[in-house]
Amino acid sequence: MNKHTRGISKVTFTGLIVTMGIVFGDIGTSPLYVMSAIISNASAINETLIYGALSCIFWTLTMQTTIKYVIITLRADNHGEGGIFALFALIKRKNNWVAIATMVGGSTLLADGIITPAITVTSSIEGLKLINPDIPVVPLVLSILLVLFFFQQFGTGFMGKAFGPLMLIWFSMLAALGMRYLMIDPHVLAAINPIYAFRFLSIYPGAIILLGAVFLATTGAEALYSDLGHCGIKNIRISWIFVKAALLINYFGQGSYMLAHIDTLGDSNPFYAIMPHWFLFPGIIIATIAAIIASQALISGSYTLISEAVSLNIWPKIRIAYPTNVMGQVYIPFVNWFLWLACSFVVIYFGESSSMEAAYGLSITITMIMTTSLLSYHLWKRKLNLLLVIVMMSVFLTIEGTFLYANLHKFANGGWLTIVLGLLFFTVMYGWYFGRKIKNQYITFVNYRKNLGIFKDLSEDSSVAKIATNLVYMTKANKIDQIESKILYSIFNKHPKRANTYWLLHVENLETPNTFEYKVHHIVPGVLIKIDFRLGFKIERKVNRYFRQVLEDLEKNSEISMVSQYESLKKHAIPADFLFVNLDRVLTIDYKLPPMESFIMKLHNFIRRLGITDVKALGLESSNVIDEKVPIIITPDVKARIQRVD
Repeated sequence: MNKHTRGISKVTFTGLIVTMGIVFGDIGTSPLYVMSAIISNASAINETLIYGALSCIFWTLTMQTTIKYVIITLRADNHGEGGIFALFALIKRKNNWVAIATMVGGSTLLADGIITPAITVTSSIEGLKLINPDIPVVPLVLSILLVLFFFQQFGTGFMGKAFGPLMLIWFSMLAALGMRYLMIDPHVLAAINPIYAFRFLSIYPGAIILLGAVFLATTGAEALYSDLGHCGIKNIRISWIFVKAALLINYFGQGSYMLAHIDTLGDSNPFYAIMPHWFLFPGIIIATIAAIIASQALISGSYTLISEAVSLNIWPKIRIAYPTNVMGQVYIPFVNWFLWLACSFVVIYFGESSSMEAAYGLSITITMIMTTSLLSYHLWKRKLNLLLVIVMMSVFLTIEGTFLYANLHKFANGGWLTIVLGLLFFTVMYGWYFGRKIKNQYITFVNYRKNLGIFKDLSEDSSVAKIATNLVYMTKANKIDQIESKILYSIFNKHPKRANTYWLLHVENLETPNTFEYKVHHIVPGVLIKIDFRLGFKIERKVNRYFRQVLEDLEKNSEISMVSQYESLKKHAIPADFLFVNLDRVLTIDYKLPPMESFIMKLHNFIRRLGITDVKALGLESSNVIDEKVPIIITPDVKARIQRVD
């Protein structure tokens, strides 16, 4: 991690506590509903089910969360940042399948994040029915979600400081509740032996289908990887030891209770059943707070995912706000209210957490499969032993493929919802990413060295009306001596634009997260200057602000003068004027693309309407910008030439 890394990198007691509040909210609240989901879908409640389910939970947390994510995947960091988009940035050779796998994984992660706040808050509030069966669960949950999403616009810096200690209380409560029953009957710990899992899967009717409920115990593992940049690998690994222990103690405590009450379990939730009656109300309050913290983590994670996707050009440009001074904390209004509507719909549609469990977990299984595929490809490209990569990929894809098969049975009972949402997100990503690639195929770059004299002559030609003292263009040319032919056409041909100084601003989107620097190229001193902004994918694209900072630096170094060149203004030290020209490339109707490319471009143009303009995205002052539409030129296949007749 460099000096710009956002988060906690050193291992401290405070760092470990904060990590619990940021990273483990999703996976940490799974005891609320996992065992309940298992028994509610079981054909019969017996020792085979209880021991087998506990064994599957133990080995799922060990294989998937501990080995795959905490030990292996966290090492695949991009300068300290994690998550599927950071993994995408880490892969140097990005072919189409890598991009598509990333989009699928990112889309399904966002989709599953919608149902997580709904199920965690609902599960916690449902505990109140043990005190008052007539409690209106749905209105209460909707009220909590409304307040939670409403306050996102103000940032969570103040609340975030309390998340860690509150989650420490939560995990301590999990361990204490579980230990209470483990001390009564510790024999249930025998379920650690994997033979119970194999026996369960081989002889229990419908055991494979029940793995869909078992999988809920590890759904927060992908979010754990995404939060790597906030807390650092060491803090996550060390705090996971305590978190995993607390989770397992609680699961096994629930199992011990279930063994002692096999005949009277019914539809009760073992999580609340192991609470002493006198502790029920405070326990529900603590569970609700933990559910809200888990929801907050996923909401913030969704903002981070979208902002990273925007920077990597996988998502259309969208308004991103920075509500606090906390580094890395973003707020995206459109995403916030879409998530609120979607979460509210889930709560109203399903009504109770047991129904939501049927929809939960399907799409996140797909995310995990995509992560395994991308991680294996990355490790192979890094020259890791091929046999080792194949073995690792085979093991994890087998586990995740089995979970996918189990979760596919949820499709008709609600899994369709997260798949539909995932397809919606994927369509936006696909249309935007590949539409840009098609447009970029038809950008023509030229070497402007032979035109340097024209720039100088035009800037001194008094017969051409001066359009501005400083004329600024955004360029996509990575090479110093290249420029888009359309910029030259705009300056010299379309409407000759005379200025004292021509500025070319180029944003280099880096695959490192926090790089924040620039380079200056005085191509024709005082006449033609190019600025290269080198920005990491987690840096906001406020080009106008950064350009002003560059100008201040250049003036301080006496490389330019920021005083107006007009004599009447110069003597009063009036600042020089600037005008930005934004070139919007549009596809003309004169040329036909192949059918697939034509469809992608139509999709791309539709998606553009959902985002904001380049002017707003780059933070430019709209009053100082003129828009020019330029056609995307596609060389036509001319079969005949019209003939002149007399």
